[in-house]
Amino acid sequence: MKLGTTATRRTSVAATVALTAGAVLATGAFASTAQAAAAPPVPTITAKGGFVMNDATKKALYGKAADTRRSTGSTTKIMTAKVVLAQKDLNLDAKVTVQKAYSDYIVSKTASSARLIVGDKVTVRQLLYGLMLPSGCDAAYALADKFGSGSTRAARVKSFIGKMNADAKSLGLTNTHFDSFDGIGGGSNYSTPRDLTKLASSAMRNSTFRAIVKTRSTKQKVTTKSGGYRYMSWSNTNAMLGSYSGMTGVKTGSGPSAKYCLVFAATRNGKTVIGTVLTSTSATTRTADAKKLLDYGFKK
Repeated sequence: MKLGTTATRRTSVAATVALTAGAVLATGAFASTAQAAAAPPVPTITAKGGFVMNDATKKALYGKAADTRRSTGSTTKIMTAKVVLAQKDLNLDAKVTVQKAYSDYIVSKTASSARLIVGDKVTVRQLLYGLMLPSGCDAAYALADKFGSGSTRAARVKSFIGKMNADAKSLGLTNTHFDSFDGIGGGSNYSTPRDLTKLASSAMRNSTFRAIVKTRSTKQKVTTKSGGYRYMSWSNTNAMLGSYSGMTGVKTGSGPSAKYCLVFAATRNGKTVIGTVLTSTSATTRTADAKKLLDYGFKK
């Protein structure tokens, strides 16, 4: 009888262990399945290139042709602003006189404009708003002329573009090259979704840059040639400001080769997601692409 009882107990214990082990395995399998089901689906975007990263950790969250070089359009102006803001002893309230050359340039290139008026005196800060909100190529020209080095305007512009490329090199942007101050180049102005995202991440560390690119519209008082004043009103070309929760910037871009581009950043619950889409098909699709990537980034 004792032997039988012992055997029965052993069988019962073995069965319990087996059942427990099975339950643990089943629970683990269920958890794995649940986790897999919770993973957000990878979005499909219209743009030919895209990249998104966690701004704090620099971890890549999404990539599509992330290292393929493409024309960048006016997203180039992120670097234009960054070079200006990096100047030693920068005085944002220093005044710059608008030259006829800036106006002539806009006309000759049929370029986007801040509508600067020849003879007006505008501050460096105002030029930065004119650069980043309405994407003024005239403002870009004025800044390159102001902060380049040389005895001629052409030399100063060339020097400024040299600074843009030097900054790109220092940031490790190996697939980026600038041949213009505004994105209207001669065919060798290019970058990649990954490089532009890294550039924007670096630029966003500057408080003045952050304040400008998150501004939806501004009205600026400038001094006229006669000593009076006028007001300039500029609206941001980034349609996601005010329409996407947590949106903080950064810059739109477009052009014959670039098509439609957007470098974007948003912060929710202390998490900042930053990224780029290049060569989308329209202003509407680039916004839709960016929204998809931001939504995905916040779920990752």
